[in-house]
Amino acid sequence: MATDRRKMIVEAATKSFSLFGYKATTMDQVAKLANVGKGTIYTFFKNKEELFEEIISSMVKEMIAEADAVIQPGLPITENVHHALYRLLEFRSKHQLMIKLVQEEKEMGTLAVSEMLQHVENEIIAYLKSKLDTAVEKSAIPPINTELMSFLLLKMYIVLVYDWEKNHKPLTSDEIAQIMNVYLLQGIPEQ
Repeated sequence: MATDRRKMIVEAATKSFSLFGYKATTMDQVAKLANVGKGTIYTFFKNKEELFEEIISSMVKEMIAEADAVIQPGLPITENVHHALYRLLEFRSKHQLMIKLVQEEKEMGTLAVSEMLQHVENEIIAYLKSKLDTAVEKSAIPPINTELMSFLLLKMYIVLVYDWEKNHKPLTSDEIAQIMNVYLLQGIPEQ
């Protein structure tokens, strides 16, 4: 019964954060949506920040499960990284909570939201780093600074998927993979 209530609270809070954002969500709203007394929330979470952390942590696990689902052991690391990144950004652009948080950060600069989005980015970089570390250990790629490479891969992907599309025709998944492979994974070609 207690786990059901906790789950109802988390679901209600996720809905509230997704609809209204972090700043505008109150524990009263969450209690109403969960159909519990406000005091019940405090038996599980000491404050809104802790509840938010729980939701973001679950979302990160979901994102990583999505990325892992597209990894194929027989494929080269470059293709697997591309598939994983594409899936992660697809998740980010379709998941209502992520959309709302990115919007809130841009419009209001809410510190708690900025910190959580940075946390999500750090988790994605750590995930990519672990995949690259494994590739280095197996001699599938030369020894590199895997943390820096993971950071660059993520940032380049975001630029190609989101920023490029602001003023250009969207790139296909294959075009993005080719650009990533040529300019980042193989280095800038000599003329």
